[in-house]
Amino acid sequence: MTASFMLRSSFLSPPCPQLHHQSPSKSNHSIHFINPIKATASTNDAIIPPQKHRRPADENIREEAARRPSSSHNFSARYVPFNADPSSDEWYSLDEIIYRSRSGGLLDVQHDMDALKKFDGQYWRSLFDSRVGKTTWPYGSGVWSKKEWVLPEIDSDDIVSAFEGNSNLFWAERFGKQFLAMSDLWVKHCGISHTGSFKDLGMTVLVSQVNRLRKMHKPVVGVGCASTGDTSAALSAYCASAGIPSIVFLPANKISMAQLVQPIANGAFVLSIDTDFDGCMQLIREVTAELPIYLANSLNSLRLEGQKTAAIEILQQFDWQVPDWVIVPGGNLGNIYAFYKGFMMCKELGLVDRIPRLVCAQAANANPLYLHYKSGWKDFQPVKANTTFASAIQIGDPVSIDRAVFALKNCNGIVEEATEEELMDAMAQADSTGMFICPHTGVALTALFKLRNSGVIGPNDKTVVVSTAHGLKFTQSKIDYHSKEIKDMECRFANPPVEVKADFGSVMDVLKKYLLSKNAKH
Repeated sequence: MTASFMLRSSFLSPPCPQLHHQSPSKSNHSIHFINPIKATASTNDAIIPPQKHRRPADENIREEAARRPSSSHNFSARYVPFNADPSSDEWYSLDEIIYRSRSGGLLDVQHDMDALKKFDGQYWRSLFDSRVGKTTWPYGSGVWSKKEWVLPEIDSDDIVSAFEGNSNLFWAERFGKQFLAMSDLWVKHCGISHTGSFKDLGMTVLVSQVNRLRKMHKPVVGVGCASTGDTSAALSAYCASAGIPSIVFLPANKISMAQLVQPIANGAFVLSIDTDFDGCMQLIREVTAELPIYLANSLNSLRLEGQKTAAIEILQQFDWQVPDWVIVPGGNLGNIYAFYKGFMMCKELGLVDRIPRLVCAQAANANPLYLHYKSGWKDFQPVKANTTFASAIQIGDPVSIDRAVFALKNCNGIVEEATEEELMDAMAQADSTGMFICPHTGVALTALFKLRNSGVIGPNDKTVVVSTAHGLKFTQSKIDYHSKEIKDMECRFANPPVEVKADFGSVMDVLKKYLLSKNAKH
């Protein structure tokens, strides 16, 4: 066993004997928290806001955080084999460089839930809510505002953050009413983030831990990933912020220019390889086994700790009311498990009393999970992923298949698929109501259309569609759609520009025809 004695003792030691915690909601119900609350196991059991003060002009927010007294909690986390038998004694410190269990299976980050449960749901709700909208380091981040549930033992000075997260959850009023007869449809726009995708949520955690490992003089010279675009953008940005070399393996000619330019601009060492994502993934795993390069793909369970905070944010944004459905696009399948994990932690720690049903949406051209689901969860078979406009989920052999199946089975989840025409039409329909979404969100919306039309999702069900990337990364696909230049696709909702002569009469004729057609619809 290579795990450190200190981490083992933190799990096995009994609770601090002087702690007799009572619900803070009873004794401090009327307190209005101006600043973040410290999650400390204090002897008087009160939630005490820190005294307000003005930071000295020559001190930055990181220095200010280092000056604050450290919390005296016993929160900790460790790696364990994913979905291991309860009798298993295999575990590893998060400070070890390890990606697989002894049997070759996936790892999971396991938190000391007994320590976290010493504080009730009201405490955690109040703590997380008190940090929203602040610039206090590192809690201005939507991820690090949940630090105790993410990487509880990392020093705040080691954190690398762009204050990611806290992304928009908006009411898709017109789209829901016009196309789905739904009154309570919401879109969680995770693409409104530092590099334009949800990948920032996980990458801030992974790069922060790498920053910690390098300060501990662990053998890490850089961080590497295989990517279909968004992972490489997030990795390169956070590594650049920390001054850590990043290495990116990209499948040649299979990602958009907007995605390719991000790692290049951020100074990453980019290898364009004549293979698909699965081929790049195999190569990066072989390389990181031989060189001191830290693996940043979602095989690494640290990233899922950041991604799960999007689920907690959804509950927070609904004032801790649980939606009925959450629909997530799925490629490598870490994200669907991350959402499940975030919702389950909130339930286990008393913040909510149930979790939503999850839907994983796949492109039909890369649908191994969908086929597995339709077979009744019989033996999983990877597929050869074909080209899809939803390029970030063009993955035929997903690393996190076991995680995804576990999550979906435990929440009575569903898997749906979208053809290329369906996902592009759904994207165009959404854009026509004021959104500007990515093709992956089009996949999720297609799943919603199918489940709504079959009656599985009701007209009044509170439903959240997770939008994983910004539409500006996929402008070429939108141009091709609206130009009707996509082979074998009708492009039913295309809206090409109208060519007109540069004279008043011609312009008036075109405008009158357009306005009459609009008026006829009302």
